[in-house]
Amino acid sequence: MLRGKKIVLGITGSIAAYKACYIIRLLVKAGAEVQVVITPAGKEFITPITLSALTQKPVISDFFSQRDGTWHSHVALGLWADVMLIAPCTASTLGKMVSGVADNMLITTYLSMKAPVFIAPAMDLDMYAHPATQRNLQQLREIGNHIIEPGSGFLASGLEGKGRMEEPEKIVETLDSFFSTQHTALNNRRVLITAGPTYEKLDPVRFIGNYSSGKMGFALAEECARRGANVTLVAGPVSLKTSHPLIKRVDVESCLQMRDAAVSAFGTADAAILCAAVADFRPDTVAEQKIKRVGETLDLHLVPNPDIAAELGQMKRSGQLLVGFALETTDEVHHAQLKLEKKNLDFIVLNSLRNEGTCFQSDENQISIIAPDGRIDYEKKPKSQVASDIIDQLQLRLEAQLL
Repeated sequence: MLRGKKIVLGITGSIAAYKACYIIRLLVKAGAEVQVVITPAGKEFITPITLSALTQKPVISDFFSQRDGTWHSHVALGLWADVMLIAPCTASTLGKMVSGVADNMLITTYLSMKAPVFIAPAMDLDMYAHPATQRNLQQLREIGNHIIEPGSGFLASGLEGKGRMEEPEKIVETLDSFFSTQHTALNNRRVLITAGPTYEKLDPVRFIGNYSSGKMGFALAEECARRGANVTLVAGPVSLKTSHPLIKRVDVESCLQMRDAAVSAFGTADAAILCAAVADFRPDTVAEQKIKRVGETLDLHLVPNPDIAAELGQMKRSGQLLVGFALETTDEVHHAQLKLEKKNLDFIVLNSLRNEGTCFQSDENQISIIAPDGRIDYEKKPKSQVASDIIDQLQLRLEAQLL
């Protein structure tokens, strides 16, 4: 659930600051975008250049980035983030957060934060047990902050207590669990997704196909599964693999095979996303033996394939959602709107071959989502993040049905 999330990571002056590197690596691996804000004391324990190398973003520490008046906007960071994580968080920083002592960039960012805030305390065990620290933690809880309880150790008195910052894996699991619980509309829903190309045989060794890699459809399947949906992924011939246990994969080759699998799954589905690049035509006959080169030309007679989107649109019952894709080269919006209406879709995802570095084989995409109630244009981004945008729209419509 962290894929595509924007996370502000606050680092304070604790010996545990080095663990922030592990947190960043786990967040980035999960698909999150991380912006580090570090206190001046934090820079005594870990260098900004190390953190910047991991996040691929300049580390923010001072109010002013240069001596020409350019400044870092804590307000903009507060609006940008999906969540703020302060790890490690010292006793001093806890006190400043409670009192509103905005004497560094981290505290001003915290005070401007519109997103949920998670705090991972890290300090001497006796300091953590002190009534002042416990009072500060309680006040932070009462105003809506999430405290990630520190790990156990031994107090100077010999008694067991807490104070050591929780391990990076547990911290990231806490964030992942938080976002998972935010996406309830897809829990236990059944979602059909088609992905990849179809191959239409000419003979035992040749076929009519296209350049689709299946990356977009597989990203959609993983995103739906992460949000708790039971996914039936009908995949054309691709080399990709699925990883989530909630994905049931059905491998097909031709349009007719994909049509049969999609119709079978759609009957019990709550939603379907038709992302596959399906061949519009197939040869009327398939040669049993390899076609030999005879003469200067070869004539092929093609017949139309079934229109899977249109067929499912006719089958669609009340409460089901149907999402289509449109890959266009000219007059894109007009053609997408025609498909939206003709095929009884709830919304359609438009992309264009005129956007370089997107569509076939690419790891990025640039889309517009067109629905009867409007249109949303998105910037170019990785397909994993595009999948999150699309599923956000699907989820909004599912949530609307529950109201």
